Amino acid sequence: MDYLEFKISCSEEFREILMAELSDIGFDSFLETDQGIDAYILSDDFDGRRFEDLVNQYKDLADLIIEEGKLEKKNWNEEWEKNYDPISVDDLVYVRASFHKPLEGYQHEILINPKMSFGTGHHATTYLMLKHQGELAKEHEGKRVLDVGSGTGILAIMAHQLGAAKIEAFDIDEWSVENGNENFELNGLPVTMGHGTIRDIKLTGPFDIILANINKNILLDEMEIYVSLLSSKGYLLLSGFYDSDIKDLSKKATELGLKLIKTGLKDSWAAIIFQKP
Repeated sequence: MDYLEFKISCSEEFREILMAELSDIGFDSFLETDQGIDAYILSDDFDGRRFEDLVNQYKDLADLIIEEGKLEKKNWNEEWEKNYDPISVDDLVYVRASFHKPLEGYQHEILINPKMSFGTGHHATTYLMLKHQGELAKEHEGKRVLDVGSGTGILAIMAHQLGAAKIEAFDIDEWSVENGNENFELNGLPVTMGHGTIRDIKLTGPFDIILANINKNILLDEMEIYVSLLSSKGYLLLSGFYDSDIKDLSKKATELGLKLIKTGLKDSWAAIIFQKP
């Protein structure tokens, strides 16, 4: 399946807003450019009407100029390598690709070679999730962890390095599953990533920690399922949304009986730790 590519020229102050809005309608990867952003979506996930409505909403406000194209999957590696930088979280973990040199001074290192690019937002949410995992390092030891929408598998690998006894991971995109399994092997994680949504995958709870770095709409839609799979005193770590979305997600979580433990912010992106009583 091919990706659609949209090269969007826009006012600088609207870059983050547009990435958030586009992620809500299915776009899953972004690259920041000198002119604005490049946004990518699987062709089967593209809703032309919703995209047109979004463009009309911001066209004049953000001075939008858009070029549309098609990007075959075989070209993602080149784009990613040109734009990807390693992720470092304090002294906790250094996430790098094979073409980056290793660095000393970190408790953990994760090696990944994804076939998709990471946009700035993805960097920020990955950073926040890894940081929150580090803050719950002891709670990972010997526990069951579920990584929802695992993508490149970074969070599942982090759980493994923090001592989780059993890890399950899955993603809706076949390409991500293939890539995630390659990264699991690179990092010595004896897990096979499943393919499908949380409603497709046959999961047997409870899980002590559930990780979900997706987007606001999916998190709201699936949160009840997460709670049903979460153990008593278990932790739910969420990211993939903006700080302005914290209120809505917290409201939903509270209605489902979860307690807010902590929030984190980076570059206007947000992450939340909830706990089940």
